Amino acid sequence: MSTAETATQGRVFTVTGGDWDTVTGAPEGEQERIVVNMGPQHPSTHGVLRLILELEGETVTDARCGIGYLHTGIEKNLEYRTWTQGVTFVTRMDYLSPFFNETSYCLAVEQLLGITEEIPERATTIRVLLMELNRVSSHLVALATGGMELGALTAMTFGFREREVILDLFETITGLRMNNAFIRPGGVAADLPPGAEIAIRETLRVLRSRLRDTPSLLVDNPIWTGRTSGVGYLDLTGCIALGITGPVLRATGLPWDLRKAQPYCGYDSYEFDVITRDTCDAYGRFLIRLDEIEQSLRIVEQALDRLRPGPVMVADPRIAWPAQLAIGTDGIGNSLDHIREIMGTSMEALIHHFKLVTEGFRVPAGQAYAPIESPRGELGAVITSDGGTRPYRVHFRDPSFNNLQAVAAMSEGAMIADVVAAVASLDPVMGGVDR
Repeated sequence: MSTAETATQGRVFTVTGGDWDTVTGAPEGEQERIVVNMGPQHPSTHGVLRLILELEGETVTDARCGIGYLHTGIEKNLEYRTWTQGVTFVTRMDYLSPFFNETSYCLAVEQLLGITEEIPERATTIRVLLMELNRVSSHLVALATGGMELGALTAMTFGFREREVILDLFETITGLRMNNAFIRPGGVAADLPPGAEIAIRETLRVLRSRLRDTPSLLVDNPIWTGRTSGVGYLDLTGCIALGITGPVLRATGLPWDLRKAQPYCGYDSYEFDVITRDTCDAYGRFLIRLDEIEQSLRIVEQALDRLRPGPVMVADPRIAWPAQLAIGTDGIGNSLDHIREIMGTSMEALIHHFKLVTEGFRVPAGQAYAPIESPRGELGAVITSDGGTRPYRVHFRDPSFNNLQAVAAMSEGAMIADVVAAVASLDPVMGGVDR
């Protein structure tokens, strides 16, 4: 209750508490319930996810997701940027898997341009190499944060330790650890720097020796299985009804992986297995991510073996800059040879370069959808062009957004402690949800 009185400094309020037995009871025939807001600042909600949980004791009777706390307006911003500039925006959506955002966007743009078959083989191989390394780093974060949220702090140390090695590789190749904007319509921004292939092979050796730690710690660990086995249950019928993809779907026993089902970037020529489990629970999803890391390392080794010298950008002069860029001393691609080429020998090349950079290239009118298999499931870019130098509309089918629908089905009827395990097994990234 509160009382108020008038004083010289204005109205002063004195607030006092009351006993629980004075709180108005629930309607007759209805048990008392409590509504708890878990998030959006809660450390186990993977960013800024808000969960509205209705409880009877410690049992969840109703669970709802509140999203929008990280809204960036990326999709709208793309309408005011050239097609190449758009890459610097989409890479920031699901910030744990930037190369997948870039690849989906670029594949859709290349469909509209009609140059899908003209992308240089070396560029496509580099895309695959980067995506699979990115899949490993993303799964490591899922394993690390999932372990941390359930009390396995050593698993967090292992996951982030291995991820650092991969981010160092990304920095060597692209200049940035995250939000790389390296994959561009027509190819990639630059070729691999000298020594990159050797560094990648050495990293694979280091990863394979270290990646044994997490399964040794958690697989068949009775404490870990007690917190994850049978928790967050969602069967195949529920996944199909909700549009769930990725490790959550494969944990029901269905081997649905777009790299096999609808191949892109030449994935049909790589040897790897689609990992499944039939447990339909958080423990099965944990095991799938562990095994998918090994499959990604297999793909990276095959990509390294098939790298051959060649261009990394399509030769079409309407799209590609007039000279092949190489990383110069400034670190951003303005090599001295390139400057000499476009400024010292060809005025036409300089004019063309200026127009491409400032205005961008035109994309024929139409609509395209390019789905790929991201670490969290089907990620697809729907791109609409009106024939101009900027997108008319870009929309992403982000797997985290769709997978969050499963929170209610996984949590209702379970204990509140199991909500944390269920959300962790989904591995949502709010940057992909709130675009």
